[in-house]
Amino acid sequence: MRPWTQVPPQQGRRFVITGSNGGLGLETARILGSRGADIVMACRSVAKAEEAARSVPGHDRGRVEIRQVDVSDLASVRSFAAGLEAEGRPVDVLINNAGVLGVPYALTAEGVEMHFATNYLGHFLLTQALLPLLTDRVVVVSSREHRSGRLDLDDLGWKRRRYRPFQAYGDSKLADLLFMRELDRRFRAERMPLRAVAAHPGASATGITSGSGHPVVTAIGHYGQRLVGMPAWRGALCTVYAATMDVPGGTYIGPHGRTELWGWPAPARMSRKADDQLLARALWDRSVALTGC
Repeated sequence: MRPWTQVPPQQGRRFVITGSNGGLGLETARILGSRGADIVMACRSVAKAEEAARSVPGHDRGRVEIRQVDVSDLASVRSFAAGLEAEGRPVDVLINNAGVLGVPYALTAEGVEMHFATNYLGHFLLTQALLPLLTDRVVVVSSREHRSGRLDLDDLGWKRRRYRPFQAYGDSKLADLLFMRELDRRFRAERMPLRAVAAHPGASATGITSGSGHPVVTAIGHYGQRLVGMPAWRGALCTVYAATMDVPGGTYIGPHGRTELWGWPAPARMSRKADDQLLARALWDRSVALTGC
């Protein structure tokens, strides 16, 4: 397959990217910035974002702005969205990228586990809150590991089950795809001029395991991905493809290789469970109850 690196010009288009102070999010911002896009770096740490922003093309021309948000904290998400709404400037593309992997057991104020809260629930609320500003699409960053997901909507706090962080991660990434597909169905049902799509980066060398709190897990993630994975910019190309190319709503993009670990952007394989409409509607209803949106 021929490499895809020809990102269309993005002048005049505004992208909100969560978790863009490092890893895939930063590489996504760099690629889009190099094509003329306006970037809102939505990050938990403003200090880290300010340092990272200096490497995003367009930063010196005022095309990159930094706004603080912790997507695991629904109050923080509401405050962030309110700031953008008050400004009133349209957002062409929302990229729900921020994520954690292998973190120790913890619950949010809503009683949900931290992978679910960060990787999915905060982005669910953020998407709903920014809908009045959106003009083009929502991009959800998922993972090959969604295939291992066994989402239990009655035990989102892992009270009945023995906590397994990598299972919790797979569950959250399954939730991401269920949300994307249901959101796109609702866009079409309401005849809204928007689309929802998703992407995954395959095996990309990032620091996503740095918050695991376990030195072995962190080391395996750090060195293992660098040994066998793609550079982060190549993994980010799947997100950029989903965000900029004229793909139908509901599309899922990943690396083209046989196992989807490496390669260039191409349609990816989605598990049967990820397209379970009954489960997607149940997840939606549960998410509305948890977020109050």
